[in-house]
Amino acid sequence: MENVLQQLNQEMTAVVECVRPSLVRISNGRHGTGAGVLWQSNGLILTNAHVIRSQEPRVTLWDGRTFPARVLDTDTDHDLAVLSIPAAGLTPIESGTTWPPRPGQWVLAFGHPWGVPGAVTVGSVIAVGAPPEIPQCRGELLQVGLHVRPGYSGGPLVDAHGHLVGLNMMMAGPDVGLAIPLPVIKAFLRRVPGRV
Repeated sequence: MENVLQQLNQEMTAVVECVRPSLVRISNGRHGTGAGVLWQSNGLILTNAHVIRSQEPRVTLWDGRTFPARVLDTDTDHDLAVLSIPAAGLTPIESGTTWPPRPGQWVLAFGHPWGVPGAVTVGSVIAVGAPPEIPQCRGELLQVGLHVRPGYSGGPLVDAHGHLVGLNMMMAGPDVGLAIPLPVIKAFLRRVPGRV
């Protein structure tokens, strides 16, 4: 049993080390911060629309470099935004290829809760669909059993291979987080010319 736990710890640590270079911190100009994830190596970044409270946000990469960001597009209905920074040779997140994730599947959420840089929380998929906590919700959300405190918003939700399955969005209860599903993200990006 001890060997199994050690192997699980090593595998989870490897996933964290693989994903962190794709994680960014976004300052919105009002002393608030959120998270985002590198989608392309040329500085294209995904985050939540509610994280972007300024048209001139600043992005800090995992290596500490900071850049001014340009907002390319937002979708407030799905709480998505895409930014661009003047950088190249960055490490983009890998996308998941299997959809939908199954209930019980392990997922990891990355972000900067309460200013803690590069925090990670682990849980499992509850369901994919309209969450009962938000009856007015139109469309599907990923419902996950983990704590998504303020500061996780816009950060990547990944599977056990480190592949993106969604973007952290909000808490729906003390033990339930909601994330925007990967197909919704891809549909949004198709609206941004030449960016997918």
